[in-house]
Amino acid sequence: MTTEVTPPATATTPATSTAPGARLVWTRTRGIVLAVVLILVTAVAMAAVRSQARHGALDPRSADPYGSRAVAALLADRGVSTRVVTSLGAARAAAGPDTTLLVASPDLLTHRQQTGLHAATAHSGGRTVLVAAGSSSVERLAPGVSADPATSSGTTLEPGCALPEARRAGSADTGGIRYTTTHVDADSCYPSRRLATLLRVPATSGGDTVVLGAPDILYNKRLDQQGNASLALQLLGSRHHLVWYLPSLSDTLATDDGERKNFLDLLPSGWLRATLQLFVAAVLAAFWRARRFGPLVPERLPVAIRASETVEGRARLYRKADARDRAAAALRSTTRTRLAPLVGVPVAQAHAPEALLPALSAHLHGDGQALHSLLFGPPPGDDAALVALTDQLDALDREVRRP
Repeated sequence: MTTEVTPPATATTPATSTAPGARLVWTRTRGIVLAVVLILVTAVAMAAVRSQARHGALDPRSADPYGSRAVAALLADRGVSTRVVTSLGAARAAAGPDTTLLVASPDLLTHRQQTGLHAATAHSGGRTVLVAAGSSSVERLAPGVSADPATSSGTTLEPGCALPEARRAGSADTGGIRYTTTHVDADSCYPSRRLATLLRVPATSGGDTVVLGAPDILYNKRLDQQGNASLALQLLGSRHHLVWYLPSLSDTLATDDGERKNFLDLLPSGWLRATLQLFVAAVLAAFWRARRFGPLVPERLPVAIRASETVEGRARLYRKADARDRAAAALRSTTRTRLAPLVGVPVAQAHAPEALLPALSAHLHGDGQALHSLLFGPPPGDDAALVALTDQLDALDREVRRP
């Protein structure tokens, strides 16, 4: 069978675009786009709900449900002034025997800031109130006190201690973080499963530290329930001045020496381990979803394709890619493979010039140099040269087969 390569068309043919249209792109990507939009809308809605519900949380200037303006107003009626500070330097400078320092979110402070704040308040003679201090902060701000991993099962608890402030207030919403202490003279109040949710640890300088497991008694929405108002006023009104410390983002980003922290410094160590675990999970998922780890499995074609159609289709691909070198190499290789057995050369040596060319020259009594250029020469420079090469190879094939 003679192999023919379809020569390039001389007439201009309309080009068919293989680029996907706008409708096809939208059909393929609309699921991903809709999922991303849904996630963004959900995130915005959740942020809006949370911002409305927790706006100004524990801020004595806020009248929102989770603010603490009502406590500040009641303290003002009793002659206690309230001043809000948002920097560690101002909080340390305000510590004194006539001052109660309330730390709203002690867990936001860095370890160095917590240590520095404790050094300023330990011998000040005043009162320090830590609101919902977790295990990362309470051990530095109140040495000898540790937070239990399990929180209280209930929110409203009974005093269960001899502390006058707690006995006068009665039941209160102190349920939250539970604490244990090594101080034998500490007052352990409002116990939950035998662990205190309110601790008062006296200091040698005359002051004390109060650790409160939950901020509920300070919220505007909870102040009129149980004995919350009484307990809050007694804990915060024992001195003439109340300094309300709200750690801000700019304050927590700075170290004691004024150096700014970068993003990596703010990431806790747990995030690094979690990132490594996610990476390992992604690698395992990639191996799980990967295909064709072994050799390709041959499959039977659903329909039989004629050899002429295959040759024509491949020729069209070569023409579209201007791959004259590949087309010429395929034509020459096929011709050498077909002619080698006819002149007594094994097929394994059909592509070796030193084996094929002498046999062809002896069979045809022709010029070996011309045969070398025809069967092993350089690729054609243009389409016309490729067509001429095809004709010459076809003529050589017919001449060798001629009896």
